[in-house]
Amino acid sequence: VGKTTTPEFGHKCFTEAPLFGRTANPWDLTRTSGGSSGGAAAAVAAGLTPIGIGTDGGGSSRIPAACCGVVGFKQTLGIIPHDLTPDGFGNQSHITPMTRTVMDSALMLRAMAGPHPSDPHALGLPTPDFVSAARPRGDLKGLRIAWRPLLGNTQLSREVREACERALAAFAELGASVEPVEEDFQSTEPIWLILTQSFWNARFRRYVAQFGNRMSETLLRQMDNGAGHSAVALQEAMFERTRVFREIQGWFAHHDIVATPTLSRTALPIGHDFFAPITIDGEVADTVRKAWYPYTLPLNLSGNPAVTLPCGFGADGLPIGLQLIGPHLGDAKLLRAAALFEAARPWADKHPTTAAL
Repeated sequence: VGKTTTPEFGHKCFTEAPLFGRTANPWDLTRTSGGSSGGAAAAVAAGLTPIGIGTDGGGSSRIPAACCGVVGFKQTLGIIPHDLTPDGFGNQSHITPMTRTVMDSALMLRAMAGPHPSDPHALGLPTPDFVSAARPRGDLKGLRIAWRPLLGNTQLSREVREACERALAAFAELGASVEPVEEDFQSTEPIWLILTQSFWNARFRRYVAQFGNRMSETLLRQMDNGAGHSAVALQEAMFERTRVFREIQGWFAHHDIVATPTLSRTALPIGHDFFAPITIDGEVADTVRKAWYPYTLPLNLSGNPAVTLPCGFGADGLPIGLQLIGPHLGDAKLLRAAALFEAARPWADKHPTTAAL
C-alpha cells in the first residue's frame, strides 16, 4: 500500500504538489500526468502497481487516466460510498478505481461498492455483479451509441477525433449502432466553478492563516474566487445542476451509451499555466477547463457513470482516451461494452519506456 501524489485537496487537473513537486507523464517526462489523481495514473501506467484509487470531482480520475493510457471508471454517484465528505447531499466527488484493464476496475468496484449509512446517495442502491459484466462475452447487437465529439467546446484535435472514431468503428463491428449527435450543449464550467470554489472556500479557508505559505497559488486564487460567490449565486448554481442532470438523462431516451473524447488533445506540457489558454492543432483555444476537459465536468454534476478507455496514440506518442457515459445505475452496461472493446482492441500490453523514469 502506498500514497501517490495529488495537488493539495485535489484542486486542479495537474499533479503539482508543494510537498512532492510535479508528477510527469511516464510516456513523456515533459508532459503532465493530468490530475488530480495523476500520481495514481502514472504509477499504474508505469507498472509500479496494478491498481490505484483516485478521486473525481470534475474529471480528476478520468483526466489522468486518459493522459497516461489507463482505465478510469467513475461510477454512478453513490455506488462507492463517500462517507467523509462534509456535504453528503450536494456531493459531486467520487472515489474511483484506476487500472490497466476493465476487469481490474470491475474487481475494485466489487470490493469498494455498497451502501453506507453516512452517504445519502449510497442508501438503497443495488450492487451489480461488476465482475460478470466485465467478462467479454457475446457482442453488442442492439446497443445504441451516440457520438458527441463536442460538449460545450468548439475545438477538438483532429487526431483525437480520428482515434475516437476508429474506436467507435470497433463498437460497430461488435454489432452496436453508432449515431453522430451534433446538438448544442452549454458549457457547465460556470456552474461547476461556483459550486466547487464555494466548497473549497468554506472547507479550507480556515487553514490559510496557518498553512497559506505552503499552499499552491492556484488553490488560494480559487478560494478567493469562492469567497466572492453570493448565496444567491450558489443557490442558482444548484438549480443549474438540476437542469444539467435532467438534460443529460434525456440523452438516454434514444441511446444506451453516449461516447465523447475524454480530452480535446493529448497531455499538456508539464508546468502549463493552469489559468492560461491551451493550443489545439496549433491554434490558441480557451482556458484549460473550458477547452481541454469539458467532457468530464458535466458527469460530476449529473452523477452519471463514465469510463475513459485507451483508444490510440497521438503523433506525439501520447495516449488518447475515449469516454463512455451511461445512464444512472448503468455501470454494468458500461463495463460490458468496455470489456468487449478491450478484447477487440487490447491495450494492456502497451507500456511506456520505463528506462527514463
